[in-house]
Amino acid sequence: MAELVEQRAGHPTSWEHGTPDAATLDRHLAGLLAAGLTRDRAAQIALAHNPGLQQRYEALGVSQADMVQAWLPKNPSLTTEVGINTATGGVSELLFTLVQQVLDLVVLPWRGSRRQQFDAEVLELAHQALATVAASDIAVAEYQAAQQALELRRAEIDATEATALFAELQYEAKNISALALARARTDGQRARLQLARAELNAKERREALNRLLGLSGAQLQWTLAGPLTALPASEPDGAALEDLAVRDRLDLAAARGRGKVLEKAAALARNSRVLGFVNVGVDYHRFPDGTRVIGPSLALELPIFDQRQATIARLEAQQREAERRVDELTIDARSDVRLAFATLAAARRVAVQYRDVLVPLQEQAFEQSQLQYNGMLIGAPQLLVAERELLQTRRALVEAQRDYWVARATLEQKLGSRLP
Repeated sequence: MAELVEQRAGHPTSWEHGTPDAATLDRHLAGLLAAGLTRDRAAQIALAHNPGLQQRYEALGVSQADMVQAWLPKNPSLTTEVGINTATGGVSELLFTLVQQVLDLVVLPWRGSRRQQFDAEVLELAHQALATVAASDIAVAEYQAAQQALELRRAEIDATEATALFAELQYEAKNISALALARARTDGQRARLQLARAELNAKERREALNRLLGLSGAQLQWTLAGPLTALPASEPDGAALEDLAVRDRLDLAAARGRGKVLEKAAALARNSRVLGFVNVGVDYHRFPDGTRVIGPSLALELPIFDQRQATIARLEAQQREAERRVDELTIDARSDVRLAFATLAAARRVAVQYRDVLVPLQEQAFEQSQLQYNGMLIGAPQLLVAERELLQTRRALVEAQRDYWVARATLEQKLGSRLP
């Protein structure tokens, strides 16, 4: 499983030899956090330290024990009967019976279905691991964007307060009306409220990331390694992604595996429908006169009334249900990928529009405002308004880049593997 997750996610899980000890894990996390948190480092920490994922991994050990137990034949039973002579008080009759269920040994090779069920559980855990990686990607992008937006809010409030200060001076000089002054003051207070919301949003995003990575104590003193990553130069071919998801998604593979388990169970029930329990054993009997008798014993269940009709019908219905579940997941996977890719394409268009068109245009407008201010064609308030508009456009670019990376992580989750 560790190799499967590493192949899909691009990061090791530290599960190759079981759960690592606490000291080794702490050193591993400390090294990753000290270098500054990035998308890739957060994914590595999530795979090794996410509490829910670790809980599921330990539960897989319980399932593995059940699988081993399924391959063990049932123990034989030993029955003893002692007859006491009421006149003398001594043992007058003695009976020993050693019995083994033969049918249990016959169907033992069929118990390979328990291995298939365990394999399906492994695939489900690997699917959850990939979902956790996608969740960490989203959490990192949201926190990076929240931090960048917070910095731009702080720069914007500086410009807003400067505008309010100029308004106060102009009002004292009777150059603006009381209405204009009130509007400037309102803008300043509104900017402070927006800054407070941005600070709270950044804290919420950070705590969401802490919970996802399972961090506490001294581990909480981490910092980001940098801002949001730039958009990639191109996107993969969307037409091929549907087939890729149907072929590679691990939850689909797990559902197919569970269908095979039920298919094998139904076949076993049909093939043994006229067989009840079959007990073969050895009897040892000592009679009161001292005669000793030893010989084989056989006990058969006669399947006159119950020939497992209900059991077979139930297993066959469960098998058909599992097949319909695979069909449903296949349709959902294709739809999920189409929608996720459309969302990614739309988010990319918006981010590119801001990056290549709107931000450069706003920068040009600010530069022209500076030139006009230097030429005394406009005043400081107009220049500050142009600066605030530039900061707002840059903040919108950050939000568009965040939406792109969230959409990309969502698409990777729906695919069940990383995009190149």
